Amino acid sequence: MFGRSEGLALASLEAFREGLFSSDPDYPCMADARGLQQLTTDRLGKVFQVRNDNPLLGLEGRVSLLHRLGAVVARLESSAGREGRAARIGNWLGGGDTRASSILEAITGFFGEIWPGRLSLHGRALGDTWRHPAVRVEGPTSGMIPFHKLSQWLAYSLIEPLEEALVFVTKYDSLTGLAEYRNGGLVIDMGVIAPRDPTLLTRPLTPDQEPIVEWRALTVALLDETAPLVRAELGVTAQQMPLASILEGGTWAAGRRIAKEKRADGGPPLNIVSDGTVF
Repeated sequence: MFGRSEGLALASLEAFREGLFSSDPDYPCMADARGLQQLTTDRLGKVFQVRNDNPLLGLEGRVSLLHRLGAVVARLESSAGREGRAARIGNWLGGGDTRASSILEAITGFFGEIWPGRLSLHGRALGDTWRHPAVRVEGPTSGMIPFHKLSQWLAYSLIEPLEEALVFVTKYDSLTGLAEYRNGGLVIDMGVIAPRDPTLLTRPLTPDQEPIVEWRALTVALLDETAPLVRAELGVTAQQMPLASILEGGTWAAGRRIAKEKRADGGPPLNIVSDGTVF
């Protein structure tokens, strides 16, 4: 039995092997523009084993996300005159040495349009970017704070496959910590931060509401403070243990463990209303 992230990962891999994202039955192991755009909620729900007793939050939002990804890949295909596949991002990054932040730049540059329309700047959708009154800077981005959590997670996840393809990735810590509910749940459950208004722990909150934005921002800042403490305790350097390692094997895993101890469903301490495109 596999649940939550592991379950989603294994189901996604199985869907890929079965050709769920491919338009060519002879080549199932690919994600091309037409295959992504033809995906239905029923088909994705079946591979994720969605039932009344096994619901999946934001299933429709996930399908919509993949449809938009297909549309973006189709436009890239028509402009470049090459086969429209999501894997082309590897070609865009090229060879040699690549900073981890360059992977994120490629993801947000080419795939940024897939995220639901929220804030925009100069006609460009900003994705996982939200408003908070404490952010005061010069220019049109004042009041905005970017997280790009899912894009950064994808960037981290691409490091090893790219290195296997001889694209050597440097400066892992040029990416930030991930503003998601495991890392964020850890700092609440361990008493590092606490809501000024205790009712925040019980009432439904959407990603654009100030308490959620502030919680996510504090999470990223506190991860930067946590990383050197963990390295000092273990006697390792940042090169030996980059932030990605601390996130995966440390804060994320610990956040999940304490959530399970505190709540029967293992969910986050805050009641987040999500469509599957932020958390």
